[in-house]
Amino acid sequence: MKLNKLYYAAALASVLTLTTGCAEDYTGLNQDPANVTVTDPKALMSQAVLKFQPNDYLLWFYNVNYFTRWSQMSTPSGSFTDAFTEMAESGGQGGQYIEVLKYRNLIQNHIATTGDETQRGFEAACTVMSVYLGLFDSDMYGALPYTQACHYTDQEILTPEYDSVETLYNTFLSELDQAISYFQTPGIESNSALDQVYGGDWAKWAKLANSLKLKVAVRLYNNDSAKALQIAEAVAKSSVGYLDSLEDDMLFCKATAAANGNDNDYVYGTGNGLANPGLSANVEKFMKASLDPRIRFIYRKNSLNSTVIQALIDADKFKNLPEEVKADVVLDENGNFKEWGGLGEPWVRYHGYPVVFNGDVNPEYKAYFNYGTDYQITVDEATKSYSPFSSQQEEMKRGRCGFSVPTVGPKVIQDTENVPLWTMYMTAAEVNLYLAEFKLLGANLPKSAEEYYNKGVRLSVQDYDKLAKNNKIPYYGNTYGYDPNEVVIDLKDGEIDAMMATDAVKLTGSKSEQLEKVYLQQLMHFSLQCDDQFVTARRSGYPKIGSDLLPFVKFESVALNAIPRRFEIAKPNVTDVMYDIKNAAYAAQGFNTLGTGNSGSAFNLSGTALNTERLWQDKNAPQWGSPKE
Repeated sequence: MKLNKLYYAAALASVLTLTTGCAEDYTGLNQDPANVTVTDPKALMSQAVLKFQPNDYLLWFYNVNYFTRWSQMSTPSGSFTDAFTEMAESGGQGGQYIEVLKYRNLIQNHIATTGDETQRGFEAACTVMSVYLGLFDSDMYGALPYTQACHYTDQEILTPEYDSVETLYNTFLSELDQAISYFQTPGIESNSALDQVYGGDWAKWAKLANSLKLKVAVRLYNNDSAKALQIAEAVAKSSVGYLDSLEDDMLFCKATAAANGNDNDYVYGTGNGLANPGLSANVEKFMKASLDPRIRFIYRKNSLNSTVIQALIDADKFKNLPEEVKADVVLDENGNFKEWGGLGEPWVRYHGYPVVFNGDVNPEYKAYFNYGTDYQITVDEATKSYSPFSSQQEEMKRGRCGFSVPTVGPKVIQDTENVPLWTMYMTAAEVNLYLAEFKLLGANLPKSAEEYYNKGVRLSVQDYDKLAKNNKIPYYGNTYGYDPNEVVIDLKDGEIDAMMATDAVKLTGSKSEQLEKVYLQQLMHFSLQCDDQFVTARRSGYPKIGSDLLPFVKFESVALNAIPRRFEIAKPNVTDVMYDIKNAAYAAQGFNTLGTGNSGSAFNLSGTALNTERLWQDKNAPQWGSPKE
């Protein structure tokens, strides 16, 4: 459900602002009790939901480029170059869990002080969110201060110790079990108005907590497969259930307005532009071979509607288009646009950049990376540029952004509606795809891998259709009345059945062939959860070098072990009270290289350190493009 201004006023009025420093400045994790006023656990929980943000502006501005390029789930619009293995600035990941953990601990302290056990549900909900974000942060940085963090008010811990990833995983599993127990406790208080996620339904929160164990299990598998399989079996057989329907999904809109006026953070996601990775031609081919409707929701149409195509023909520039783009256009006897070929509209409006190295300086790829004014047209003194290629939908990441319909000449058609942002966090689709994976890996689960897989894929398409509809992305339910051949992108009856019947999707073949299909569908589902997509590629080795479905391209001049698998870490300042603790934690993980890089310059990290000096959960994972058989 959505919080309106009234609910936000109630939540914010009962919690004074709590501040932390930068992502790695842990001196600010534990607050002076004089700066905190606790009046209502349910309001603290509501504030925790407000601060729960694994996909913030900085992640979509910086990190998404690393995640999607290193895993080859996108192609840079300027082609792959030597720079794609280097790291520059990052953000939006590191310390996110603190934003929720502090509220969880405040609620714990409140209960300990008052003895009011009826508030345990609010504590448990914050625990679930803390675990989610703790996983998220440890995915790229490893060890974290968690068990001792945010305990100044009750234990006066100013310099919390780091927990190893192995310790974190065990802690997370234990905390989730405790949370489930609290959710099932008779008589605990709930509040539908201040629970934006599930409207005070603790049974659904319990399903989420149980399901979240699978996110731990898949990360654990390469180091302890037996324990990971045991976790999966326990999740599938638990009496509390797991996320198994669209109604169970942690997919919601935080608010329609914020009482403090900060709509960008809480309502629209951000008021700034975001990085939107280019569609990879390999991903495009796989999704089209799968007849996958999600290509229309994850990526935006290119700007070549039929009116623009005709204008390119009139300007003698149609010949400049890539061959696969021209192949989708049927011309009449006079060489003018007649109709769309191929899969027809809207499918023909999605084209990707080829996965090639240094294509920007190769004349063979001029039409993709160095086209200059080849797709530029001037009509009635109005000059406009067009692109044959697609990138990710910005409107699926932030609500406050406009859209201009591709037009020829001075005519302007714009959609400037500010739509509150709907975001997907954890869903039944993800859970069922995990269960399909574990079934194939040998877990004793009640259903077949095919049942889990088919349900997961179907639910994923429905999730993306729901997000596209609620976020009112361009061309959903609207053709804008400009181009006579424009078609809406809405999900149509029978499309999911058609997708499931394709050879690229049907769960057939050997065990390894079936596992590849499961992992590829996980990668597709995580297209708008770029951290999870990256982790899936890292832990599985897919996309696979030489695959007939979705290949990983091994560039001759780039060693696989030069492609990073974790983020750089800022070198601690000697004045930091956490200096010794941080250095000890980094040394324990085998990190000889932090943020200074092989070249000695900060934020320009190249070489092999970020691949070979791996996080604990990544130590036994396969190399890029090289899954274990």
